[in-house]
Amino acid sequence: MKIKKILLLAPIVLILGFLQSFLWVPTYDHQAVGSTGRLLRYIDSASGDAQILNPILNADTASSNICNKVFEGLIDLDDQMRYRPRLAERWEIREEVFFPVLAHRVLPDGRPATAENLRLALEKARKEEKNAAWLANIESVEIADVPKKEDALPVPETDETGKPRLGKDGRPLMKKIPFSVIPHQRIKLVLREVDQEFFVRLLDIIGENYFQDMDYKKFIVPERSEDFPLLQPRAPEIFLVEEHNPLLIFHLRKGVRFHDGHEFDAGDVKFTYEAIMESKNLSPRTSDFEPIKSLEVLDPHMVKVTYKRLFSPAINAWFMGILPEHLLNAEALAKEAEDLSEEKKKTFGLRDSAFNQHPVGAGPFKFKEWQSDELVHLTANKDYWEGVPEYQDYIVRIIPDPLTQEMEFFSGAIDSYSALPHQISRFKQDERFQNFSSLGYGYSYIGYNNRKPIFQDKRIRKALGLAIPVKDIIKYLLYNEGEPISGPFPKNTDWYDPAVQPLEYDPAQAEAIFKELGWVKNADGYLEKEGVVFEFNLITNNGNALRKNILTIAQNSWKKIGVKCNTQLFEWAVFLKDFINTAKFDAVILGWSMGIDPDLYQIWHSSQAGPQQLNFVGYDNPEADRLIVKIRQEYDREKQKELCRELHRWIAEDQPYTFLYAAKSTTVLDKKIVIVEKGAGGGEEYKKIYPTKDGSIGYYFNKWRKLAAAPEFLR
Repeated sequence: MKIKKILLLAPIVLILGFLQSFLWVPTYDHQAVGSTGRLLRYIDSASGDAQILNPILNADTASSNICNKVFEGLIDLDDQMRYRPRLAERWEIREEVFFPVLAHRVLPDGRPATAENLRLALEKARKEEKNAAWLANIESVEIADVPKKEDALPVPETDETGKPRLGKDGRPLMKKIPFSVIPHQRIKLVLREVDQEFFVRLLDIIGENYFQDMDYKKFIVPERSEDFPLLQPRAPEIFLVEEHNPLLIFHLRKGVRFHDGHEFDAGDVKFTYEAIMESKNLSPRTSDFEPIKSLEVLDPHMVKVTYKRLFSPAINAWFMGILPEHLLNAEALAKEAEDLSEEKKKTFGLRDSAFNQHPVGAGPFKFKEWQSDELVHLTANKDYWEGVPEYQDYIVRIIPDPLTQEMEFFSGAIDSYSALPHQISRFKQDERFQNFSSLGYGYSYIGYNNRKPIFQDKRIRKALGLAIPVKDIIKYLLYNEGEPISGPFPKNTDWYDPAVQPLEYDPAQAEAIFKELGWVKNADGYLEKEGVVFEFNLITNNGNALRKNILTIAQNSWKKIGVKCNTQLFEWAVFLKDFINTAKFDAVILGWSMGIDPDLYQIWHSSQAGPQQLNFVGYDNPEADRLIVKIRQEYDREKQKELCRELHRWIAEDQPYTFLYAAKSTTVLDKKIVIVEKGAGGGEEYKKIYPTKDGSIGYYFNKWRKLAAAPEFLR
């Protein structure tokens, strides 16, 4: 009898429960009812968990996103993508240049090129009105004495025939050649601004032949004179003739404190740099800081960074979050390792520290907890130098499944969602949300192996591009969430030249180009010339539906104009190892994820076209090479912009790629979230969230607040 009653009552209880939930649980629009604390928490989501919460060690997006809120760098970008101060309140970019005194040379006025005569010639030129334009940049001229320097250079061992001797591992055996650089004098000039053309201009004063036919034997003396030929190839790096040393002088913000209350100072900057360069820490940021020659602490709030050479991208390295020296120096690590075995103490280092799971920075949010594969929880830093963030809590929930992310967003359990292209139209029509679409920093392309005879004529590459219906790809595959592009820079940066138009779909013009070059359709409808069919293989990686579809579209489009294209898909590891890294392919569909820096050396410079390098299409243009080098050595942003746009035009003309599109990303956000600004009278003003120049909406995140209801201007 009891069982019967239970079975009868159970459905009634269940229905009452559902009814109570429906009537009591707040809807999306009223989710703060009974829980005002929800308005003070921003809940984000990520598809994967963070790995290591240390800005100099992490290499994954999830960790970087957390570190960007916990740590602060010396500088970053403002809403117009210009450098702005952070932990450094200001900075100066200057330069020191050096060149050797070659007393055996003769100056244009007939005097020997002694140190004093060189100094006097430069001082005289600075006073002459006709030279004032570039010489006014010189702040000082002095004579520097360089003491004797002893060193040794590793070189390959050779046998009697001159061939390298190989070890058991197949690598060349090396031996060291001891040598000395004799004492000499150099002229040191301090420049107010970096001038990469300085030594070219200098020849008007010291003579066009001053640096020609440099006799390195006068300065480099090997221990055994017969070893000099082994040193000769490396002589220009042993004895620098023209030396550029850019300087970055940072004036640090006073009164900034780490989350534990310890004051930030220049020692923390120096420690962060040294920790990155310490080989046992295995920092993925090492290459960003390798150009640094020295870092000096001038006072507790001033740091001077001297660079080995011209390298303008180096300034971006200082976006890096600064570590607290007092928590991670040798003494602190030794104390942390006290309870370990003697063997483990020997290897204990920064990568082993508990700091990486409980970070302490100087950023707007403090670390609170990390539940592995569940969430990371940060709280507002009430002592943040720029003001307390509006949100008291920032929480990132780990939600690997995109569908679950979407459902959680609809329920109000997370505050933003990265919509997929096919979802965007629906989200834009939903009045509960605000949405932001922006171009990313990446782009997709079809790359041609420029080494192959079939692709060596740029007119052929252009014809192939004209036959691809890029706008249809954007319309039907991306749901119009993308834009055509014409060159190698991200479209949302100043480096991209908007005057260069993307190739229009024009198969008739493509056919005309082939015909002009002697290609005629044969009986099978394929282009043929001197008995050879125009045929090649187009490949891409498996597992990418978008690229697979583009593969089919390209094949069919080219078939219409008579091009015989065979297609293949490969697993990613095989694709890279056997085809891309070895350049053993005809054409490939791929994409680049770019950054804000305009340095394209690794992707486009002809020296980077070897095995395992990124210029795998083998692009080779001396003018492009010249521009690429000038861009990475130019510190003036406007000049850099001009050079980038010129490079864009060269590459667009050469068409080593068929540039396809830059995809958009769309973030959907709760409409109740606004920017809070302080009004003139001290009151608060609410403003709509808006994207910055590069399309990012997170720039003003510290001023975001979630209201109980959407303001009138967002309804």
